[in-house]
Amino acid sequence: MNNGGNRSTEDGKLLKQIPNIFTLLNLFFGCLAIIYAVQTGLTLTVDSNGENLVVIPEKIYMASVFIALAAVIDFLDGFVARLLNASSEMGKQLDSLADVVSFGVAPGMIIYQFLRLSYAQQPDGLDINVLWLMPAFIVPCAGAYRLARFNIDTEQSYGFKGVPIPAVGLLIASFPLIYWYINQAWAISLLTNIWFWYAIIFIVSYLMVSKLPMLALKFKNATIKSFLPFIIVAVIAIVAAFLVRWMAVPITFAAYVILSLVFKNNKV
Repeated sequence: MNNGGNRSTEDGKLLKQIPNIFTLLNLFFGCLAIIYAVQTGLTLTVDSNGENLVVIPEKIYMASVFIALAAVIDFLDGFVARLLNASSEMGKQLDSLADVVSFGVAPGMIIYQFLRLSYAQQPDGLDINVLWLMPAFIVPCAGAYRLARFNIDTEQSYGFKGVPIPAVGLLIASFPLIYWYINQAWAISLLTNIWFWYAIIFIVSYLMVSKLPMLALKFKNATIKSFLPFIIVAVIAIVAAFLVRWMAVPITFAAYVILSLVFKNNKV
């Protein structure tokens, strides 16, 4: 009888580690995203007019892929933890540490590379002082602050204060895909504009550290009214994906923020 009890206890401890394994996989994918963001560098190419252009090699899109995979795993680890009734304080802290890397540091490196690309379009831009690139790291700092506040806040049971860091990570991860796969001059021009990137850094960092009420899939009562904003966001995402491909990600992000503010009184 004692052996059976010990075996049951050990099995229970093992089950509680399964969500942590998912969380570590999230972190693993985040590390891979950083590798692809950092190793690509910048290259010199020649356009059809014989002019030199500085571009980011296509493999940076792999950073976007691994950030997206990390987001899927981040969703699954919470789902698995609830399914196995294996939520723990350690799991909560581990999840935040993984999120800082996958949705903070990795996207920060993508911004860093795009800032380099933007400056490289200017005369002597390849010799730009690194101080002008450092604002890229405000994003992971803001994300870390937001996660730390979330971990000690007991009032975010049915909604978020500030935009969740995975949403910001996915937004930034969409930009390399837009750069490479949306063949529009205005998109390329926008993504090689230094002021666009400084604006993105300011906006997403503010949204994370702010206490603006944001929607979360947590409800006291599962009613049509409570699901309505998520249905609207889903419809916008699907329609935008068909019409504008990867531009659907920033459009969906904007819709999420706007609808969170419109439906803020529903998160009670």
